[in-house]
Amino acid sequence: MNEIFNFGKILVAIGVILAVVGLLFMLGGKIPWLGRLPGDFLVKGKNFTFYFPLTTCIIVSIVLSVLMYLFFRK
Repeated sequence: MNEIFNFGKILVAIGVILAVVGLLFMLGGKIPWLGRLPGDFLVKGKNFTFYFPLTTCIIVSIVLSVLMYLFFRK
């Protein structure tokens, strides 16, 4: 019975993560600083553009880690 409860918690966590990611996609263009933080790299060349949102990835990782900690703590 305990395994079913743990599986249910995992499914709820995945659903919450998907909802948050969906909201970020919907509101991504309306949040002006998202993806344009100091530490987000943008290199433009003649024929290419390279963009790596390092700071944004770190902030998203921290937020998700805190949420997972709060959700899965015993």
